[in-house]
Amino acid sequence: MFGLINGINSKRSFRYEVVGLRQSEETEKVGYPIRSSASVFITVPENRMNQEMQRITRLGGKIVSIEPLNADTTS
Repeated sequence: MFGLINGINSKRSFRYEVVGLRQSEETEKVGYPIRSSASVFITVPENRMNQEMQRITRLGGKIVSIEPLNADTTS
């Protein structure tokens, strides 16, 4: 999935390492907190980074690292 950033086609993707993410939508319905200590890796295109950060925060996760996966060759 590629997107446009400021009118420029971007093929850059980033990998987020996330901890503490809730397991599923079903666990959202329980009345007690569920803690996960396992790391989850999420690949995000550059144009969706902000939205994905907000989603991770809403789900109770914490981003511990962000690293680029590929270089943008259309510069």
